[in-house]
Amino acid sequence: MQPFRTYSLNLRGRLVTIDRPWVMGIVNITPDSFYSGSRVNDERQLVGRLEQMIAEGADVIDVGACSTRPGSGQVDAQGELQRLQWALGIIRRELPDAVLSVDTYRAAVAQRCVEEWGVDMINDISGGTLDAEMFKTVAGLKVPYVLMHMRGTPASMASMTGYDDVVTDVLEWIASRIDALRQQGVTDIIADPGFGFAKTLEQNYQLLARLDAFHALNVPLLVGVSRKRMIYDLLHCTPEEALNGTTVVNTMSLLQGAHILRVHDVKAAAEAVRLTTMLRQCSGNNDTIAS
Repeated sequence: MQPFRTYSLNLRGRLVTIDRPWVMGIVNITPDSFYSGSRVNDERQLVGRLEQMIAEGADVIDVGACSTRPGSGQVDAQGELQRLQWALGIIRRELPDAVLSVDTYRAAVAQRCVEEWGVDMINDISGGTLDAEMFKTVAGLKVPYVLMHMRGTPASMASMTGYDDVVTDVLEWIASRIDALRQQGVTDIIADPGFGFAKTLEQNYQLLARLDAFHALNVPLLVGVSRKRMIYDLLHCTPEEALNGTTVVNTMSLLQGAHILRVHDVKAAAEAVRLTTMLRQCSGNNDTIAS
């Protein structure tokens, strides 16, 4: 079991310590996300989902308005903003103190969300590769940034899985992007290896098997495997049937020191956090390292 490394993040002037794993609950304001259970279409449904996630132990709410699954219908920046304006207005009214993340690869969308609705962090699936202005924008906004590894675009990534060594190649790519962010003045960075994005099924599990290697980056580590193809294809089931597999993989990630689990099912993830935290506390090892 990996020792748990603690980190601090500046959330709009409030210093918060990640001294235990966090759960990030997913809310999709899209009609075509791959898992139908994450979609919300009206205010009552949105408020209900938010209240449920908070009650079940969500530390962060991650709101997405542009599906990035292969074959999804792409919405333009204006359409993405219209969806987010509707959702974030409701969230800030109902849950003004909730820690909010927005899942977007567009710098202009990120800026509007932080400046107008007080979003606390930006979650970018492209690691800044789909919008050259993203790094500069995040530096100016002074919010934490989730840097995910991906090659190409959601439409082309499935054909871009050629690696010399997937763990080494992804690790080196993220390290170079972290360096570029730091040169722009970004201090709060979270790394995401990008499970399911430009990786084969086997490559996803190679990343999982060596997840502890990513602690060399010296930043918090986010894992997003919830109900993904790497689980449901291997188990010969549907995304709707992949909760048990998701919990198993999340637990594997926690045992390797993951800091944030991005999930559709908050209760199951929060329970995995509680159980692995108790195991860590009772292991007799030096279980926490300050970073």
